[in-house]
Amino acid sequence: MSSERLDLANREYEAGKAAFERGNYRASVQALERANALVEGRTRLGGEVQIWLVTAYEAAGERSLAIQLCQQVSRHPDLKIRKQGKRLLYILEAPRLKTRPEWLTEIPDLSGISDHEGAALGTSKFAPVSPPKRPEKAKSVIPEPVDLSQVNTQDNLFIWVALGGAIAIIAGLIWFS
Repeated sequence: MSSERLDLANREYEAGKAAFERGNYRASVQALERANALVEGRTRLGGEVQIWLVTAYEAAGERSLAIQLCQQVSRHPDLKIRKQGKRLLYILEAPRLKTRPEWLTEIPDLSGISDHEGAALGTSKFAPVSPPKRPEKAKSVIPEPVDLSQVNTQDNLFIWVALGGAIAIIAGLIWFS
């Protein structure tokens, strides 16, 4: 394979990945198909291009093409590519779950909003705009000193009773063991 052809394939591959990550799946499929045509399918790069092409086909709604290509990828000579292809094939051939409409959240189409309206998104057209209020600084409070004549400072016997009980339990455990 010539170096020019490899460079072109790498550029198409990177363009396909970038388009996929932006959500432009049709452009991703086109770029990845061009990259797939430029590289040899049995190489590691060819396998990576095919894996990305499988995911782009699935995202673009071309499930049958994705499954067909994934079956080829699952027989790739590179072990990593072959394992990844088998995992993808397992996912693609799994039965689709049915979803109820109440489980989904509809995202509104914001493409019709102009830039001016988009800047004021979330604010009412009719309410006056006022600057946000700053929270007041909390004043530091110095606690009042405690009068020790009011506090019970005499020893109570709880500590001595608890210590005696613990010693009795340990002695009993030693005695019975």
